[in-house]
Amino acid sequence: MSADPFQLYGTKEAETPPVRLAAGRLAADLADGNLRTITYDGVEVLRAVSYLVRDRDWGTYSPGIEDLAIAQSEGGFTVTYRARCDGPEGTMLSIDVRISASENQLTFEAEASSPTGFETNRCGFCILHPIVGVAGSAVAVEHVDGRLDETRFPDLIEPWQPFKDIRAITHTVVAGVSAECRMEGDTFEMEDQRNWSDASYKTYVRPLALPWPYRIDAGDTVRQRIVLAINDRRAAAAPKAGLSAGAVVVEAGERTGRMPAIGLIVTPEEARTTLAARALLAEIAPQELLFHFDPAAGHGKAALSDFADVAGIHRGRTTLEIALPCRAALAGETAEIARQMREAGLRPDAILISPAVDRQSTPPGSTWPECPPLEEVYAAAHDAFAGVRVGGGMLSYFTELNRKRVPAETLSFVSHCTNPIVHAADDLSVMQTLEALPFITRSVRAIYGDKPYRIGPSTIPMRQNPYGSRTMDNPRLGRVPMANRDPRHNGMFAEAFALGYAIGVLDADLECLTLSALTGPSGLVAQDGEPMPAGAARPLFRTVKTLSELAGRPWRQCRSSAPSDVQAAIVQSGRGPVLLLVNLTACEQPVDLRAFQLGAGVNEGRVVLGAYATRTVSLAG
Repeated sequence: MSADPFQLYGTKEAETPPVRLAAGRLAADLADGNLRTITYDGVEVLRAVSYLVRDRDWGTYSPGIEDLAIAQSEGGFTVTYRARCDGPEGTMLSIDVRISASENQLTFEAEASSPTGFETNRCGFCILHPIVGVAGSAVAVEHVDGRLDETRFPDLIEPWQPFKDIRAITHTVVAGVSAECRMEGDTFEMEDQRNWSDASYKTYVRPLALPWPYRIDAGDTVRQRIVLAINDRRAAAAPKAGLSAGAVVVEAGERTGRMPAIGLIVTPEEARTTLAARALLAEIAPQELLFHFDPAAGHGKAALSDFADVAGIHRGRTTLEIALPCRAALAGETAEIARQMREAGLRPDAILISPAVDRQSTPPGSTWPECPPLEEVYAAAHDAFAGVRVGGGMLSYFTELNRKRVPAETLSFVSHCTNPIVHAADDLSVMQTLEALPFITRSVRAIYGDKPYRIGPSTIPMRQNPYGSRTMDNPRLGRVPMANRDPRHNGMFAEAFALGYAIGVLDADLECLTLSALTGPSGLVAQDGEPMPAGAARPLFRTVKTLSELAGRPWRQCRSSAPSDVQAAIVQSGRGPVLLLVNLTACEQPVDLRAFQLGAGVNEGRVVLGAYATRTVSLAG
């Protein structure tokens, strides 16, 4: 029996299934007017080709589509439509699209025009190359002036654009098959989207060094075209490389380590409701509480007093996360916070401090905002909070940590967050961000070595927007990029995402992982005015509680024959070894576990995981 959509997604509004288009061995999914999962012989060539329009806060428009026509034949397909974006103050943008494909070539053309004039941060094509099996591999980059660079896709995550002034990109799909993606109509450049935990390299228009927002004047037409050409040099048709219809095979790997401590974020706005849910807090028993404190947002002694009350019912460690205003002398600002802490009775085990301005992104071509040297910020923190561990890094995302490398010599730990809905919020894109996590943690380790390392809070809802003036309100609980609420946080989707996340960062040897709050939009417990009954535990509660129970326990890596679909890890629990399993897809997944000595309750070494299901299987011995 399939799960109810609300159980899965926290909303009864399911995504419209894509239309699968095929031209011989070339195939693609058409979704909301754009192409996804473009494959040749079952192997992913491009993750997406999309025509996107962004507003001045980098929010993505969801254009209305009119006059959609799809024609498929044995040799190819054609798609045409018109899209409309309604901007502020009655402005409008119209986009005429034509997509066509034959067996070895796909073309996506668009013409955008506005009768009113239209302001945008970006209007044009984005092309996504996948990362798994592509990172570090050879690529040929043709530039707009005709130069050809024979180079490689970045392996460790590039903080800035790896390739600029692009006209075409050619890479190997499988042995004997290459793909050229040619981009016409403007100058393109690439960014390493793994910075934002997107599982792709994104080639986009237009260069970030040019001013934004910019204006498309009334009557102007913007024409662009993308041509994907496949060169198959194999002597004969190879069998399709797609996965067989059999079960996903899971077996034990070689890598080992210890599970991280589990934290919960507590904001001043949620401190009192966290206190009221003390029984659930005790049931989860997290090892760490992370208190968020931002004086520029009006947080003061009252917030610290509330934090002290919460700390009083918590048996684990506490960290005060400080967004330091840096508007006055650093010694004075940090001493004032320390004074308020003493008067409030808050005695955290650690301080995580970062200049408030460093939460905002500084894109290529932008002027870095005024900020005191981080060495001076950390020195002031050590003086004000003597005897307390001081950590640093970024209160926003890995992007900012990668671009502004912090001097970590005097720090007790480094930290950053991630968010999966920065660029896209459809179900597939959100779950695919898990593929980027091992690249993120490996890149952090390459920069900071064995420095103690924390991640979080990392939740599906966005707590702060480094790329604009605000997060996006989402009163209808749709799938909205950069939204401060997300319906899937209420469903099994979030539970699967969290367990997949925890498994994806095991190799990082994290000191602490924070995946939620206890209450509020990113919490484990529903409140008044939410779709679930107030006080009800969200499905995510189960995963966070399980991870908290397993904190500090030895783990062993597992290999999956379909890691984008099913992930697993072995953990030595207090009752013996257990296998943590998670289905990251909306489809039922049979899983072959015959490589393990299984405990009771598993017939013939095979389990079936429902959509976004998690399961703990006891292992013999």
